[in-house]
Amino acid sequence: MPVMSIAVVTDSTAYLPAELIAAGGLTVVPLGVAIDGVEGREGLDVSPDDVARALGARRLAVTTSRPSPAELSTVYGKLLAAGATGIVSVHLSAKLSGTYDAAVLAAADHPGLVEVVDSLSTGMGLGFPALHARGEDLAAARAAALAAVARTTTLFYVDTLEYLRRGGRIGAASALLGTALSVKPILHMADGEIVVRDKVRTATRAMGRLVDLAVEAAGESDVDIAVHHLAAPGRATELTAALTDRLGVRMKACYQTEIGAAVGAHAGPGLVSVVVHNRSTA
Repeated sequence: MPVMSIAVVTDSTAYLPAELIAAGGLTVVPLGVAIDGVEGREGLDVSPDDVARALGARRLAVTTSRPSPAELSTVYGKLLAAGATGIVSVHLSAKLSGTYDAAVLAAADHPGLVEVVDSLSTGMGLGFPALHARGEDLAAARAAALAAVARTTTLFYVDTLEYLRRGGRIGAASALLGTALSVKPILHMADGEIVVRDKVRTATRAMGRLVDLAVEAAGESDVDIAVHHLAAPGRATELTAALTDRLGVRMKACYQTEIGAAVGAHAGPGLVSVVVHNRSTA
């Protein structure tokens, strides 16, 4: 019996390093980003710098859009025609974007051949499950992706909740808006939604607390770590150094990337994020 060839599709909000995309053979479908009505594709036509500059200039017309079901269906069709016997399509939280729903609609064009997985997150909170969507058949690959979702924690800090509020992505964190000027929120993904994890008084304390929470999420297991930022490379470097010091040999890999335009448009400049992927449940 021939070994099945399972292809993996994800979207551009995974913010995977290029070398991991290549090594994993992943297909990445870009989200759309429009600045002042000029539309482009994340990572191809619109860069993180483009969005950071637009937001910094207080231009409000920065919007994002999902890939269309037709676009995703075309991607699936090409992979199947090229020899894939099944596809696992892993996407950012359905509570943050319509991308998951578009993928479900597209999968219906290829009955029994495409499994769609909600990562319940974004950034490498999506990237790690996409990388782990491997198995000898479609069911096993889907199960591996879901297991990776359960072992992944996404934490982040933003200088202001204003951008999340504007885009309607703040969810349960809206309760913090009344005091947003006097506290610095640390947020995390919980069941696909953005919620407040902690509150501190300064950005410096927020960085320290992010490290504490990441170490707590790591527990005693070996971990892979991702550090993201938008227009805050110094913070990201500081965070990476602190995590390296605290986690030591248990940190088996660390990836540092800048958040792209689609998430950056809703989080704003100054964002830093830590994603912890536990290699085991220990």
